[in-house]
Amino acid sequence: MAEFNLPYSEAADRNKDPILGVLAEHFADRKDVLEIGSGTAQHAVHFASRLPHLVWHCSDVSENLYSIEQRLSQSALPNLAGAIEFDIAGAWPIRQYSAVFTANSLHIMSWNNVERLFEGLPRLLHRDGKFIVYGPFNEHGRYTSESNRLFDLQLKQVHPERGLRAIEDVMALARCAGLGLLADRVMPANNRCLVWQSMR
Repeated sequence: MAEFNLPYSEAADRNKDPILGVLAEHFADRKDVLEIGSGTAQHAVHFASRLPHLVWHCSDVSENLYSIEQRLSQSALPNLAGAIEFDIAGAWPIRQYSAVFTANSLHIMSWNNVERLFEGLPRLLHRDGKFIVYGPFNEHGRYTSESNRLFDLQLKQVHPERGLRAIEDVMALARCAGLGLLADRVMPANNRCLVWQSMR
């Protein structure tokens, strides 16, 4: 059988430890996490290995599940649950979690799917559930760096519905979903980590 080469993200490798610092603080009292858009699953393996009190659930669209399962299998971590298929525009998981996490996904989704994500979060989170988003954002109608401007152009060249989101618009969606902001952490490479908790 031919060897399967796991996909690798250099960005995920670079940002895993800064993100881990935020998760270690805000997920210390959580029991399980749904990661939306697990991608290469590098984050899942790294975080699960260092936060053993959490059961980490990966999710992604169907075409990414095989490589995710391969990486999870190689890691052999007992707190990594099997990956589930999750398309924001399709069927949603029927269970709830004490936390939800997503990294570098809002600028890949269409804006309609970003809205769907926040509208559906109350169905995914326990009453006091936490939601953490990592990624780049625009602020006050402007790019926060030249690198973010170039990145936004690259995203739109791939697909016109992609692009950096205005942090004010994302905050408004969170408020409508009954989420209260706990932290807005400035991260390396002009990224942010936003932490919310369900107030319903």
